[in-house]
Amino acid sequence: MKGKNPRQTKNKKGRLADETRRDFLKLSAAAVAAPTLLRTPESQAAAPILPPSPPTTPWVMQLPNQIVPAASVPTLVPAPTELANIAGGEAGRDRHQHWARFRPGAEYYELRAKETVNWVFNPAYPPQKVWTYRAANTPANEFSATVMTRYGRPMICRIHNDLPANHTGFGTPEISTHLHNLHSASESDGFPGDYYSATKAGPTLTAKGRFKDHLYPNAYAGFDTPPNSLGDYREALGTLFYHDHTLDFTGSNLYRGLLGMYILYDHLDSGNEADATPGALRLPSHPYDYPLIFGDRRFDAAGKLYYDAINPEGVLGDKVIVNGMIEPVLKVAARRYRFRLLNGGPSLFYAFSLVNPNNIKQNFTYIGNDGNLLPQPLLNQQSITLGVAERADIVVDFSKYPVGTTLYLVNRIRQVETRGPKDIKEPGVRVLKIVVDRWPSAQDLSQVPAYLRPLPPLNPAEVAAAPVRSFVFERSNNMWQINGQFIDVNAPRFNVPKGRGEIWELINIDDGWSHPIHIHLEEGRIISRVRNGVQLPIPAHELGRKDVYVINKNETIRVFIRFRDYVGKYVMHCHNLIHEDQAMMLRFDIA
Repeated sequence: MKGKNPRQTKNKKGRLADETRRDFLKLSAAAVAAPTLLRTPESQAAAPILPPSPPTTPWVMQLPNQIVPAASVPTLVPAPTELANIAGGEAGRDRHQHWARFRPGAEYYELRAKETVNWVFNPAYPPQKVWTYRAANTPANEFSATVMTRYGRPMICRIHNDLPANHTGFGTPEISTHLHNLHSASESDGFPGDYYSATKAGPTLTAKGRFKDHLYPNAYAGFDTPPNSLGDYREALGTLFYHDHTLDFTGSNLYRGLLGMYILYDHLDSGNEADATPGALRLPSHPYDYPLIFGDRRFDAAGKLYYDAINPEGVLGDKVIVNGMIEPVLKVAARRYRFRLLNGGPSLFYAFSLVNPNNIKQNFTYIGNDGNLLPQPLLNQQSITLGVAERADIVVDFSKYPVGTTLYLVNRIRQVETRGPKDIKEPGVRVLKIVVDRWPSAQDLSQVPAYLRPLPPLNPAEVAAAPVRSFVFERSNNMWQINGQFIDVNAPRFNVPKGRGEIWELINIDDGWSHPIHIHLEEGRIISRVRNGVQLPIPAHELGRKDVYVINKNETIRVFIRFRDYVGKYVMHCHNLIHEDQAMMLRFDIA
């Protein structure tokens, strides 16, 4: 590969200019970081050898007692339009689909991707620059904006790119924001080639821009599938997140901080524990509905954030940030809480347990996996495993603990390289301290009912007749591939007929790594999991709908999936962000 870009070799239709940009920025970032890095002689083939991050001071930083949801805005100037308002400063996206249906009555939101110059991960480290998404009312002690909204309330979310154009170091000051697994149109999906700034446009946009309007319908999947014009409430999503998805720079931009939570409610999971509506679940509600975003990070000898964007093995973090802080404390009332746990990546897997100071595991109730409530809660759980981008909703009843009780959330997975987890190591690493410090100010009206959200049934005959597409996730030429090819955002690998159900077979032929695979637009149902030729039972938490599928070593998963309501370009990729940025992604089109 000497003297030749492997992406050019594999993808003849790719833009040479974009490849040059990619190489230039990555090499520039590596040059900035080079003094902190020790490499083996085969620098492109081996993982970097790094000293550990400097010690941190545990349990002195405090997370806010409650999260402040991003506020809507009364108007957007210039007004949003069906076609891209290029003259008004909008990036050159495609036409909004279903505009006439969702534009009337849509709520307006504004988020800004911007640089904060003095964020403190831990008092042992200096204040430093991070990139985050902010709403106008996002408090200074919250790392990123959290959006809370409802089904039946369409949203036009204007996302401004206020990142510094003269940025140096890892990352790139363009953005393409993906709302992970919202059922939304291609032009609002954050396609990797749709990145934009005031000075640059991605290869799948027609013009640069300072902002881009995203039409989020917040509608149940199947709304455009006769005879059901409202979609299916059984497919409602709840725990979503948004993050930058810029081609080749998803990992580095997210590492700088470009991600946040997006929470959806509906008549069933209403976000109101006092809801008297028959059938309402009355799960713990805000401020006791609390998102927790975890991410692995590495810091250099000076305590500055470090990332290697050029090495195909990347960098495995040895510090875990929780909502942007290392080893923070969360103070809770003696009542039920709903925690929405997100593995924000880029590479570390987690096996979380809640323990007391003597490392005795505590029970909790598992109610949701990925974006979805389970059909029934899983009671008396003591561990949750999360691959990158997987989510879990749990309910913890702190009323059974005396005020003054201390608990810890620990990660029991041992992982020594970015390729995937090694094993379980007791008692685990403490990443969050939880202190029950008060009685609730009002009666706890929440509950965890015996049944949550029902699943739409699968039709066995339809599944048996569904066409099968197979995808092999592998390593070749020091980069990560799907079916022997690298990503080309300009050309789809295949077209999917709109509305057709298919089986996608996700295959990991190697024994050296794990891949968390994400398919955009639609969720699927796992119908089989086979490892080394042996059929495995599907775990209870994976029996519902999912949008991330972890294929472990020598494993094959079959997923039944149907693409509805929209047409256009989408991607499938490994959500180990190092693998994604090293080309383990493909474009498919729905037509």
